[in-house]
Amino acid sequence: MNETHQLSERTGARLAPVKALVLFDGVCGLCNKFVQFVLNHDSHGRFHFASLQSDLARELLARHGKNPELLKTVYLVINPGTSDEKLYSKSAAALRIFGELEGPTKALKVFLIVPAPLRNVGYDLVAAVRYKIFGKSDTCPLPKASDRARFLDV
Repeated sequence: MNETHQLSERTGARLAPVKALVLFDGVCGLCNKFVQFVLNHDSHGRFHFASLQSDLARELLARHGKNPELLKTVYLVINPGTSDEKLYSKSAAALRIFGELEGPTKALKVFLIVPAPLRNVGYDLVAAVRYKIFGKSDTCPLPKASDRARFLDV
Protein backbone atom coordinates (compact mmCIF):
# COMPACT_ATOMS: atom_id res chain seq x y z
CA MET A 1 0.00 0.00 0.00
CA ASN A 2 1.31 3.45 -0.75
CA GLU A 3 1.19 6.21 1.84
CA THR A 4 -2.08 7.71 0.58
CA HIS A 5 -3.85 4.42 1.18
CA GLN A 6 -2.52 3.55 4.61
CA LEU A 7 -4.91 3.52 7.52
CA SER A 8 -4.25 5.52 10.63
CA GLU A 9 -2.13 3.75 13.23
CA ARG A 10 -5.13 3.47 15.57
CA THR A 11 -7.36 2.00 12.85
CA GLY A 12 -4.69 -0.39 11.60
CA ALA A 13 -4.13 -1.77 15.10
CA ARG A 14 -7.86 -2.41 15.60
CA LEU A 15 -8.10 -4.24 12.28
CA ALA A 16 -5.03 -6.45 12.72
CA PRO A 17 -6.89 -9.70 13.55
CA VAL A 18 -9.94 -8.99 11.34
CA LYS A 19 -10.39 -10.93 8.09
CA ALA A 20 -13.96 -9.86 7.23
CA LEU A 21 -15.62 -6.64 8.34
CA VAL A 22 -19.29 -5.81 7.77
CA LEU A 23 -20.13 -2.10 7.59
CA PHE A 24 -23.84 -1.48 8.18
CA ASP A 25 -26.28 1.36 8.85
CA GLY A 26 -26.40 1.32 12.64
CA VAL A 27 -29.78 3.06 12.91
CA CYS A 28 -31.61 0.89 10.36
CA GLY A 29 -33.95 -1.76 11.77
CA LEU A 30 -33.39 -4.12 8.82
CA CYS A 31 -29.62 -3.70 9.00
CA ASN A 32 -29.61 -4.48 12.71
CA LYS A 33 -31.73 -7.60 12.10
CA PHE A 34 -29.24 -8.62 9.41
CA VAL A 35 -26.32 -8.18 11.84
CA GLN A 36 -28.15 -10.27 14.46
CA PHE A 37 -28.79 -12.95 11.85
CA VAL A 38 -25.09 -13.03 10.94
CA LEU A 39 -24.07 -13.23 14.59
CA ASN A 40 -26.47 -16.13 15.16
CA HIS A 41 -25.20 -18.08 12.12
CA ASP A 42 -21.47 -17.36 12.33
CA SER A 43 -20.34 -19.67 15.11
CA HIS A 44 -16.71 -19.41 13.93
CA GLY A 45 -16.68 -15.64 14.44
CA ARG A 46 -15.50 -14.87 10.90
CA PHE A 47 -17.29 -11.52 10.75
CA HIS A 48 -16.65 -8.34 12.68
CA PHE A 49 -18.86 -5.27 12.49
CA ALA A 50 -18.79 -1.48 12.45
CA SER A 51 -21.57 0.97 11.76
CA LEU A 52 -21.39 3.21 8.71
CA GLN A 53 -21.72 6.12 11.14
CA SER A 54 -18.36 5.27 12.77
CA ASP A 55 -14.98 6.92 12.20
CA LEU A 56 -13.62 3.49 11.22
CA ALA A 57 -16.16 3.14 8.40
CA ARG A 58 -15.52 6.68 7.19
CA GLU A 59 -11.79 6.02 7.02
CA LEU A 60 -12.15 2.68 5.23
CA LEU A 61 -14.73 3.92 2.73
CA ALA A 62 -12.74 7.06 1.93
CA ARG A 63 -9.86 4.79 0.90
CA HIS A 64 -12.17 3.30 -1.74
CA GLY A 65 -13.71 6.59 -2.88
CA LYS A 66 -17.07 5.81 -1.23
CA ASN A 67 -19.22 8.32 0.61
CA PRO A 68 -20.09 6.98 4.09
CA GLU A 69 -22.97 9.46 4.32
CA LEU A 70 -24.85 7.39 1.72
CA LEU A 71 -26.39 4.75 3.96
CA LYS A 72 -28.09 2.69 1.25
CA THR A 73 -25.80 -0.32 1.28
CA VAL A 74 -24.06 -2.84 3.43
CA TYR A 75 -20.34 -3.22 2.76
CA LEU A 76 -18.10 -6.23 3.24
CA VAL A 77 -14.40 -5.48 3.62
CA ILE A 78 -12.17 -8.52 3.17
CA ASN A 79 -8.68 -8.30 4.74
CA PRO A 80 -9.19 -4.72 5.95
CA GLY A 81 -6.04 -2.70 6.44
CA THR A 82 -3.88 -4.97 4.26
CA SER A 83 -2.50 -4.59 0.75
CA ASP A 84 -5.09 -7.07 -0.56
CA GLU A 85 -8.09 -5.32 1.01
CA LYS A 86 -11.28 -5.77 -1.05
CA LEU A 87 -14.56 -3.91 -0.72
CA TYR A 88 -17.93 -5.35 -1.76
CA SER A 89 -21.25 -3.53 -1.60
CA LYS A 90 -24.96 -4.12 -2.03
CA SER A 91 -25.94 -7.61 -3.21
CA ALA A 92 -22.31 -8.70 -3.69
CA ALA A 93 -21.62 -8.00 0.00
CA ALA A 94 -24.85 -9.60 1.25
CA LEU A 95 -24.49 -12.74 -0.87
CA ARG A 96 -20.84 -13.22 0.10
CA ILE A 97 -21.77 -12.87 3.77
CA PHE A 98 -24.68 -15.33 3.46
CA GLY A 99 -22.36 -17.71 1.62
CA GLU A 100 -20.05 -17.95 4.64
CA LEU A 101 -22.75 -18.63 7.24
CA GLU A 102 -23.94 -21.94 8.60
CA GLY A 103 -27.30 -23.16 7.37
CA PRO A 104 -29.33 -22.92 4.18
CA THR A 105 -28.42 -19.28 3.46
CA LYS A 106 -25.05 -20.59 2.26
CA ALA A 107 -26.82 -21.57 -0.98
CA LEU A 108 -27.66 -17.92 -1.76
CA LYS A 109 -24.06 -17.42 -2.87
CA VAL A 110 -25.04 -19.04 -6.19
CA PHE A 111 -26.81 -15.78 -7.13
CA LEU A 112 -23.41 -14.16 -7.54
CA ILE A 113 -23.51 -15.56 -11.10
CA VAL A 114 -26.33 -13.10 -11.89
CA PRO A 115 -24.89 -9.81 -13.18
CA ALA A 116 -24.62 -7.20 -10.42
CA PRO A 117 -26.86 -4.61 -12.12
CA LEU A 118 -29.72 -7.15 -12.16
CA ARG A 119 -29.10 -8.29 -8.58
CA ASN A 120 -28.91 -4.72 -7.35
CA VAL A 121 -32.32 -3.73 -8.73
CA GLY A 122 -33.95 -5.78 -5.97
CA TYR A 123 -31.39 -4.64 -3.41
CA ASP A 124 -32.05 -0.98 -4.22
CA LEU A 125 -35.83 -1.44 -3.99
CA VAL A 126 -35.50 -2.86 -0.47
CA ALA A 127 -33.01 -0.15 0.52
CA ALA A 128 -35.45 2.54 -0.60
CA VAL A 129 -38.24 1.34 1.76
CA ARG A 130 -36.31 -0.25 4.62
CA TYR A 131 -36.84 2.59 7.11
CA LYS A 132 -40.61 2.60 6.40
CA ILE A 133 -40.94 -1.16 6.85
CA PHE A 134 -38.32 -1.96 9.51
CA GLY A 135 -37.98 1.39 11.27
CA LYS A 136 -35.09 3.60 12.23
CA SER A 137 -33.48 4.19 15.64
CA ASP A 138 -32.09 7.46 16.92
CA THR A 139 -28.88 5.68 17.91
CA CYS A 140 -27.05 2.46 17.10
CA PRO A 141 -28.20 -0.31 19.49
CA LEU A 142 -25.48 -1.73 21.71
CA PRO A 143 -24.54 -5.35 21.06
CA LYS A 144 -24.88 -8.01 23.73
CA ALA A 145 -21.86 -8.24 26.02
CA SER A 146 -20.99 -11.64 24.51
CA ASP A 147 -20.77 -10.09 21.02
CA ARG A 148 -19.05 -6.78 21.83
CA ALA A 149 -15.56 -7.96 20.88
CA ARG A 150 -16.80 -8.41 17.30
CA PHE A 151 -17.91 -4.76 17.07
CA LEU A 152 -15.04 -2.42 16.32
CA ASP A 153 -16.83 0.86 16.93
CA VAL A 154 -18.46 0.32 20.34
